[in-house]
Amino acid sequence: MTPRLVFVHGVGKPRVVATDLDEWRRALGEGMRAAGHSRRVPQLLDGTSVDVRFAHYGDLFPGRESQETEASEEEAELAQMLLDAVDARLDEPREDREAQVLRRARNQLAPNGEAQGAGDVLRRVLAAGNTLLALPGLRTVGGWTSGGLMVHRLRQVRQYLARQHPDEDGAGLDTRIRDRVRAELDPAGPTVVVAHSLGTVVAFETLHEHQAPVPLFVTLGSPLGMRAAVQPRVRPQPLRTPDPVREWLNFWDRDDFVTARPDLERFVAPNAASVAPVSRRVDSDGAYVHPAAKYLAQPGVAGPVAEALEAVTSA
Repeated sequence: MTPRLVFVHGVGKPRVVATDLDEWRRALGEGMRAAGHSRRVPQLLDGTSVDVRFAHYGDLFPGRESQETEASEEEAELAQMLLDAVDARLDEPREDREAQVLRRARNQLAPNGEAQGAGDVLRRVLAAGNTLLALPGLRTVGGWTSGGLMVHRLRQVRQYLARQHPDEDGAGLDTRIRDRVRAELDPAGPTVVVAHSLGTVVAFETLHEHQAPVPLFVTLGSPLGMRAAVQPRVRPQPLRTPDPVREWLNFWDRDDFVTARPDLERFVAPNAASVAPVSRRVDSDGAYVHPAAKYLAQPGVAGPVAEALEAVTSA
């Protein structure tokens, strides 16, 4: 049996699918070699024994003009997303300097007193984002070059969860995004799904609507840990592992700011087969740990993917 492997990307600009697919596939191959699965790598990279697909949806997000029109609706939610991430880091700051920066950002996000006009919340969010860049390593390790870029990335998470922007047929943005992912899944056979960032939320919801088996569901740098801004808006409620999933591995890096509270098993219930997410920490060296390629190159991430594909092939 030829296994299918589907990658689901996260936030960011519209993508060149072939370029991103090649980058993710090569990173996974690097991780597989490091995990001792060198034999699987050639077949994975040339597509001879694994049907590898990349589900893309970045082009569906509304343009800047539409974002500015709905700004007043989303500012408080963006503030809450940052607040969730800040509070999660404050639970266990690494050092006094980090705690000081986090407390300052928190005070900017949730100050005492009344707002100072319609744009005040967004100004506070941008100010807090810029403050957070003072965290040791966040500008280089987190990949955030400005508070504005940080807010832009969080805005896409919010836009998906807002369930708005219907097309001419009445399908909302979130529905159209899930349709893109669903189109890449094998409707009858097994699919291994590897999702990153916002893509973990999209894949989670899509798999609840899927029927065929998913031997392994891998989530990387997931924002599902944002308990006030994300968890209550994810569907269906209460949160539980999608029924087709036979194993769920969730990977997070301590320097990946968007993961907030990464232990998904604390608030995601098992499915009917008693499958619950299992969270594992990875530590990437160098700058910018959030990209999917950084996670995929980790042997602890790539090894289980190789094993799942081998199991499907030999079934």
